[in-house]
Amino acid sequence: MTGTELDRVTRAQLRTLEEKSGEWVSRHLVMAGRLMDTDPELSFQHALAASRRGGRLAAVREAVGLTAYAAGHYGEALREFRTYRRISGSNEHLPVMADCERGMGRPDRALDLIRSEDAQTLDTAGKVELAIVASGARADLGEREAAVAALEIPQLDMNRAFSFSPRLFRAYADALDAVGRSSEAATWLGQAVKAESALGIDDDADPFIVDLAEEDEEEDRKPRKKQDTSMFNADGEAIVPEPKAPVKRTPAMPVEIDDAESDYFDSDDAESDEFSADDAEADDADATEADSADGADSESADGNGELDAGKIASGGGAATGEGAQLDG
Repeated sequence: MTGTELDRVTRAQLRTLEEKSGEWVSRHLVMAGRLMDTDPELSFQHALAASRRGGRLAAVREAVGLTAYAAGHYGEALREFRTYRRISGSNEHLPVMADCERGMGRPDRALDLIRSEDAQTLDTAGKVELAIVASGARADLGEREAAVAALEIPQLDMNRAFSFSPRLFRAYADALDAVGRSSEAATWLGQAVKAESALGIDDDADPFIVDLAEEDEEEDRKPRKKQDTSMFNADGEAIVPEPKAPVKRTPAMPVEIDDAESDYFDSDDAESDEFSADDAEADDADATEADSADGADSESADGNGELDAGKIASGGGAATGEGAQLDG
Protein backbone atom coordinates (compact mmCIF):
# COMPACT_ATOMS: atom_id res chain seq x y z
CA MET A 1 0.00 0.00 0.00
CA THR A 2 1.71 3.14 -1.27
CA GLY A 3 -1.04 5.73 -1.70
CA THR A 4 -0.99 5.45 -5.49
CA GLU A 5 -4.24 3.49 -5.23
CA LEU A 6 -6.14 6.78 -5.01
CA ASP A 7 -7.87 8.28 -8.04
CA ARG A 8 -5.94 10.74 -10.18
CA VAL A 9 -7.85 13.86 -9.06
CA THR A 10 -7.08 13.16 -5.39
CA ARG A 11 -3.44 12.46 -6.23
CA ALA A 12 -3.26 15.78 -8.03
CA GLN A 13 -4.52 17.58 -4.92
CA LEU A 14 -2.02 15.75 -2.73
CA ARG A 15 0.86 16.96 -4.91
CA THR A 16 0.30 20.43 -3.47
CA LEU A 17 1.55 19.15 -0.10
CA GLU A 18 5.14 18.67 1.01
CA GLU A 19 6.29 15.22 -0.11
CA LYS A 20 6.35 13.54 3.28
CA SER A 21 3.00 15.02 4.29
CA GLY A 22 1.50 13.98 0.97
CA GLU A 23 2.62 10.40 1.52
CA TRP A 24 1.19 10.42 5.05
CA VAL A 25 -2.17 11.76 3.90
CA SER A 26 -2.46 9.44 0.90
CA ARG A 27 -1.86 6.29 2.92
CA HIS A 28 -4.44 7.24 5.52
CA LEU A 29 -6.95 8.01 2.77
CA VAL A 30 -6.36 4.60 1.23
CA MET A 31 -7.01 2.89 4.56
CA ALA A 32 -10.10 5.03 5.14
CA GLY A 33 -11.48 3.83 1.82
CA ARG A 34 -10.68 0.19 2.50
CA LEU A 35 -12.30 0.14 5.92
CA MET A 36 -15.37 2.32 5.39
CA ASP A 37 -17.73 -0.60 4.78
CA THR A 38 -16.22 -3.08 7.24
CA ASP A 39 -15.08 -0.87 10.13
CA PRO A 40 -16.55 2.64 9.75
CA GLU A 41 -15.16 3.92 13.06
CA LEU A 42 -11.58 2.93 12.25
CA SER A 43 -12.06 4.33 8.76
CA PHE A 44 -13.12 7.64 10.33
CA GLN A 45 -10.01 7.69 12.51
CA HIS A 46 -7.82 7.22 9.43
CA ALA A 47 -9.57 10.11 7.69
CA LEU A 48 -9.05 12.28 10.78
CA ALA A 49 -5.36 11.41 10.74
CA ALA A 50 -5.19 12.47 7.08
CA SER A 51 -6.89 15.77 7.93
CA ARG A 52 -4.12 16.72 10.35
CA ARG A 53 -1.80 17.41 7.42
CA GLY A 54 -4.22 17.82 4.54
CA GLY A 55 -7.06 19.81 6.07
CA ARG A 56 -7.11 22.38 3.26
CA LEU A 57 -7.75 19.80 0.54
CA ALA A 58 -11.30 19.19 -0.68
CA ALA A 59 -10.68 15.46 -1.11
CA VAL A 60 -9.57 15.13 2.51
CA ARG A 61 -12.54 17.03 3.92
CA GLU A 62 -14.82 14.91 1.74
CA ALA A 63 -13.22 11.74 3.09
CA VAL A 64 -13.71 12.87 6.69
CA GLY A 65 -17.34 13.67 5.93
CA LEU A 66 -18.09 10.34 4.26
CA THR A 67 -16.42 8.25 6.94
CA ALA A 68 -18.04 10.27 9.74
CA TYR A 69 -21.43 9.69 8.12
CA ALA A 70 -20.74 5.97 7.78
CA ALA A 71 -19.76 5.82 11.47
CA GLY A 72 -22.89 7.68 12.59
CA HIS A 73 -21.13 10.92 13.59
CA TYR A 74 -23.69 13.11 11.86
CA GLY A 75 -22.62 16.43 13.37
CA GLU A 76 -19.02 15.98 12.24
CA ALA A 77 -20.14 14.74 8.84
CA LEU A 78 -22.37 17.78 8.31
CA ARG A 79 -19.56 20.13 9.26
CA GLU A 80 -17.14 18.47 6.85
CA PHE A 81 -19.60 18.40 3.95
CA ARG A 82 -20.22 22.13 4.45
CA THR A 83 -16.50 22.77 4.37
CA TYR A 84 -16.10 20.55 1.30
CA ARG A 85 -18.87 22.49 -0.45
CA ARG A 86 -17.21 25.80 0.39
CA ILE A 87 -13.81 24.63 -0.91
CA SER A 88 -14.98 22.81 -4.02
CA GLY A 89 -18.17 24.67 -4.91
CA SER A 90 -19.94 21.32 -5.37
CA ASN A 91 -23.39 20.47 -4.00
CA GLU A 92 -23.09 16.75 -4.75
CA HIS A 93 -23.33 15.76 -1.07
CA LEU A 94 -26.47 17.77 -0.38
CA PRO A 95 -28.62 14.60 0.01
CA VAL A 96 -26.21 13.23 2.64
CA MET A 97 -26.17 16.60 4.42
CA ALA A 98 -29.97 16.49 4.61
CA ASP A 99 -29.80 12.93 5.93
CA CYS A 100 -27.33 14.09 8.59
CA GLU A 101 -29.95 16.58 9.76
CA ARG A 102 -32.39 13.67 10.01
CA GLY A 103 -29.80 11.70 11.95
CA MET A 104 -29.59 14.51 14.49
CA GLY A 105 -33.36 14.52 14.92
CA ARG A 106 -34.00 17.61 12.79
CA PRO A 107 -36.21 16.51 9.87
CA ASP A 108 -37.52 20.06 9.44
CA ARG A 109 -34.00 21.29 8.66
CA ALA A 110 -33.53 18.38 6.28
CA LEU A 111 -36.60 19.54 4.37
CA ASP A 112 -35.26 23.11 4.29
CA LEU A 113 -32.10 21.83 2.57
CA ILE A 114 -34.17 19.76 0.15
CA ARG A 115 -36.20 22.84 -0.83
CA SER A 116 -33.11 25.04 -1.28
CA GLU A 117 -32.00 26.43 -4.62
CA ASP A 118 -28.82 24.35 -4.42
CA ALA A 119 -30.93 21.20 -4.70
CA GLN A 120 -31.88 22.18 -8.25
CA THR A 121 -28.24 21.87 -9.36
CA LEU A 122 -28.04 18.13 -8.61
CA ASP A 123 -27.89 15.53 -11.36
CA THR A 124 -30.60 12.89 -11.79
CA ALA A 125 -29.08 10.43 -9.31
CA GLY A 126 -28.65 13.22 -6.75
CA LYS A 127 -32.28 14.27 -7.10
CA VAL A 128 -33.38 10.68 -6.57
CA GLU A 129 -31.31 10.44 -3.39
CA LEU A 130 -32.79 13.75 -2.25
CA ALA A 131 -36.32 12.40 -2.81
CA ILE A 132 -35.49 9.33 -0.69
CA VAL A 133 -34.26 11.58 2.13
CA ALA A 134 -37.33 13.81 1.79
CA SER A 135 -39.57 10.77 2.14
CA GLY A 136 -37.71 9.73 5.28
CA ALA A 137 -37.99 13.22 6.74
CA ARG A 138 -41.75 13.23 6.12
CA ALA A 139 -42.01 9.85 7.81
CA ASP A 140 -40.02 11.21 10.78
CA LEU A 141 -42.64 13.95 11.11
CA GLY A 142 -45.45 11.38 11.00
CA GLU A 143 -46.59 12.49 7.53
CA ARG A 144 -46.81 9.05 5.97
CA GLU A 145 -48.92 9.93 2.94
CA ALA A 146 -46.54 12.80 2.17
CA ALA A 147 -43.66 10.30 2.45
CA VAL A 148 -45.24 8.25 -0.33
CA ALA A 149 -45.86 11.33 -2.49
CA ALA A 150 -42.25 12.49 -2.11
CA LEU A 151 -41.08 9.40 -4.00
CA GLU A 152 -43.53 9.65 -6.87
CA ILE A 153 -41.06 11.32 -9.19
CA PRO A 154 -40.43 10.78 -12.93
CA GLN A 155 -37.57 8.37 -12.17
CA LEU A 156 -39.99 5.99 -10.41
CA ASP A 157 -40.52 3.83 -13.51
CA MET A 158 -40.98 0.13 -12.86
CA ASN A 159 -40.17 -0.70 -16.48
CA ARG A 160 -36.70 0.87 -16.53
CA ALA A 161 -33.67 0.22 -14.30
CA PHE A 162 -30.89 2.68 -13.59
CA SER A 163 -28.20 2.49 -10.93
CA PHE A 164 -30.45 4.34 -8.48
CA SER A 165 -33.60 2.32 -9.25
CA PRO A 166 -33.26 -0.51 -6.67
CA ARG A 167 -32.90 1.97 -3.79
CA LEU A 168 -35.78 4.08 -5.07
CA PHE A 169 -38.04 1.06 -5.56
CA ARG A 170 -37.31 -0.28 -2.07
CA ALA A 171 -37.85 3.11 -0.45
CA TYR A 172 -41.18 3.41 -2.25
CA ALA A 173 -42.17 -0.08 -1.14
CA ASP A 174 -41.38 0.79 2.48
CA ALA A 175 -43.42 4.00 2.25
CA LEU A 176 -46.37 2.12 0.75
CA ASP A 177 -46.21 -0.54 3.43
CA ALA A 178 -46.25 2.13 6.13
CA VAL A 179 -49.64 3.36 4.89
CA GLY A 180 -51.11 -0.12 4.62
CA ARG A 181 -50.72 -0.62 0.86
CA SER A 182 -49.01 -3.95 1.31
CA SER A 183 -49.96 -5.46 -2.04
CA GLU A 184 -48.45 -2.55 -3.96
CA ALA A 185 -45.39 -2.63 -1.70
CA ALA A 186 -44.79 -6.29 -2.59
CA THR A 187 -44.99 -5.44 -6.31
CA TRP A 188 -42.34 -2.73 -5.99
CA LEU A 189 -40.09 -4.98 -3.91
CA GLY A 190 -40.28 -7.51 -6.73
CA GLN A 191 -39.33 -4.82 -9.23
CA ALA A 192 -36.34 -3.89 -7.05
CA VAL A 193 -35.11 -7.49 -7.25
CA LYS A 194 -35.59 -7.52 -11.02
CA ALA A 195 -33.70 -4.22 -11.33
CA GLU A 196 -30.79 -5.58 -9.31
CA SER A 197 -30.65 -8.66 -11.53
CA ALA A 198 -30.81 -6.61 -14.73
CA LEU A 199 -28.04 -4.32 -13.49
CA GLY A 200 -25.87 -7.21 -12.29
CA ILE A 201 -26.09 -6.15 -8.64
CA ASP A 202 -25.86 -8.76 -5.89
CA ASP A 203 -24.19 -9.20 -2.53
CA ASP A 204 -20.94 -10.48 -4.05
CA ALA A 205 -20.74 -7.98 -6.88
CA ASP A 206 -18.35 -5.07 -6.82
CA PRO A 207 -20.11 -1.74 -6.24
CA PHE A 208 -20.29 0.92 -8.94
CA ILE A 209 -17.13 3.00 -8.56
CA VAL A 210 -16.90 6.27 -10.45
CA ASP A 211 -13.48 7.75 -11.11
CA LEU A 212 -13.59 11.53 -10.97
CA ALA A 213 -13.29 13.11 -14.42
CA GLU A 214 -10.53 15.54 -15.28
CA GLU A 215 -11.54 19.11 -16.08
CA ASP A 216 -11.43 18.64 -19.84
CA GLU A 217 -13.60 15.51 -19.77
CA GLU A 218 -17.38 15.37 -19.90
CA GLU A 219 -19.17 15.79 -16.57
CA ASP A 220 -21.43 12.77 -16.74
CA ARG A 221 -19.49 9.53 -16.41
CA LYS A 222 -20.79 6.02 -16.75
CA PRO A 223 -19.97 3.58 -13.95
CA ARG A 224 -16.89 1.51 -14.66
CA LYS A 225 -18.95 -1.62 -14.19
CA LYS A 226 -20.84 -2.05 -17.46
CA GLN A 227 -24.14 -3.80 -17.80
CA ASP A 228 -23.94 -7.29 -19.23
CA THR A 229 -26.21 -7.25 -22.29
CA SER A 230 -26.20 -11.05 -22.36
CA MET A 231 -28.62 -10.91 -19.43
CA PHE A 232 -31.50 -10.11 -21.83
CA ASN A 233 -33.36 -12.48 -24.15
CA ALA A 234 -34.47 -11.78 -27.70
CA ASP A 235 -37.61 -10.01 -26.46
CA GLY A 236 -35.59 -7.63 -24.32
CA GLU A 237 -36.65 -9.21 -21.05
CA ALA A 238 -34.19 -9.44 -18.19
CA ILE A 239 -32.88 -12.94 -17.50
CA VAL A 240 -32.30 -13.70 -13.83
CA PRO A 241 -28.76 -15.12 -13.53
CA GLU A 242 -27.91 -18.23 -11.56
CA PRO A 243 -26.78 -17.44 -8.01
CA LYS A 244 -23.05 -17.00 -7.72
CA ALA A 245 -20.95 -19.05 -5.36
CA PRO A 246 -19.94 -17.04 -2.31
CA VAL A 247 -16.62 -15.30 -2.70
CA LYS A 248 -14.10 -16.12 -0.03
CA ARG A 249 -12.78 -12.86 1.30
CA THR A 250 -9.59 -12.44 3.23
CA PRO A 251 -10.28 -10.39 6.35
CA ALA A 252 -8.25 -7.22 6.72
CA MET A 253 -5.51 -7.32 9.32
CA PRO A 254 -5.99 -4.99 12.28
CA VAL A 255 -4.40 -1.64 11.56
CA GLU A 256 -2.86 0.55 14.20
CA ILE A 257 -3.44 4.25 13.73
CA ASP A 258 -0.30 6.36 13.71
CA ASP A 259 -1.99 9.16 15.58
CA ALA A 260 -5.25 7.79 16.92
CA GLU A 261 -5.66 10.57 19.47
CA SER A 262 -7.14 13.64 17.87
CA ASP A 263 -8.84 16.72 19.23
CA TYR A 264 -10.34 17.50 15.83
CA PHE A 265 -13.95 16.99 16.97
CA ASP A 266 -15.65 17.07 20.35
CA SER A 267 -19.27 17.61 19.37
CA ASP A 268 -21.79 15.40 17.58
CA ASP A 269 -23.93 18.36 16.67
CA ALA A 270 -23.88 21.30 14.26
CA GLU A 271 -25.67 24.48 15.26
CA SER A 272 -26.96 25.79 11.93
CA ASP A 273 -27.39 25.02 8.25
CA GLU A 274 -24.99 27.75 7.17
CA PHE A 275 -21.46 28.43 8.28
CA SER A 276 -21.14 31.33 10.66
CA ALA A 277 -18.11 33.59 10.61
CA ASP A 278 -16.85 31.80 13.70
CA ASP A 279 -17.12 28.42 11.95
CA ALA A 280 -15.11 29.71 9.00
CA GLU A 281 -12.40 31.09 11.27
CA ALA A 282 -12.29 27.82 13.20
CA ASP A 283 -11.89 25.82 9.98
CA ASP A 284 -9.08 28.09 8.80
CA ALA A 285 -7.34 27.70 12.15
CA ASP A 286 -7.67 23.90 11.92
CA ALA A 287 -6.27 23.89 8.42
CA THR A 288 -3.34 26.16 9.39
CA GLU A 289 -2.50 23.82 12.26
CA ALA A 290 -2.69 20.88 9.85
CA ASP A 291 -0.29 22.52 7.39
CA SER A 292 2.17 23.44 10.13
CA ALA A 293 2.13 20.03 11.85
CA ASP A 294 5.62 18.82 12.63
CA GLY A 295 7.20 16.31 10.27
CA ALA A 296 8.29 13.86 12.95
CA ASP A 297 8.70 10.37 11.51
CA SER A 298 5.67 8.17 12.16
CA GLU A 299 4.76 4.73 11.01
CA SER A 300 2.24 4.81 8.15
CA ALA A 301 -0.87 2.69 8.50
CA ASP A 302 -0.88 -0.50 6.49
CA GLY A 303 -3.47 -3.14 5.63
CA ASN A 304 -4.42 -5.97 3.30
CA GLY A 305 -6.68 -6.19 0.27
CA GLU A 306 -6.93 -4.16 -2.93
CA LEU A 307 -8.48 -0.73 -3.23
CA ASP A 308 -10.35 0.32 -6.34
CA ALA A 309 -9.59 3.83 -7.56
CA GLY A 310 -12.08 6.38 -6.26
CA LYS A 311 -13.39 4.25 -3.35
CA ILE A 312 -13.54 7.32 -1.12
CA ALA A 313 -15.44 9.27 -3.77
CA SER A 314 -19.18 8.99 -3.70
CA GLY A 315 -20.39 6.36 -6.13
CA GLY A 316 -23.57 5.40 -7.95
CA GLY A 317 -23.97 8.10 -10.61
CA ALA A 318 -27.03 7.75 -12.83
CA ALA A 319 -26.65 5.34 -15.67
CA THR A 320 -26.95 7.09 -18.99
CA GLY A 321 -29.25 6.16 -21.84
CA GLU A 322 -32.62 4.52 -21.41
CA GLY A 323 -31.63 2.03 -18.70
CA ALA A 324 -32.28 -1.67 -18.54
CA GLN A 325 -35.68 -2.85 -19.71
CA LEU A 326 -37.59 -4.60 -16.91
CA ASP A 327 -40.49 -7.00 -17.18
CA GLY A 328 -43.29 -5.23 -15.37
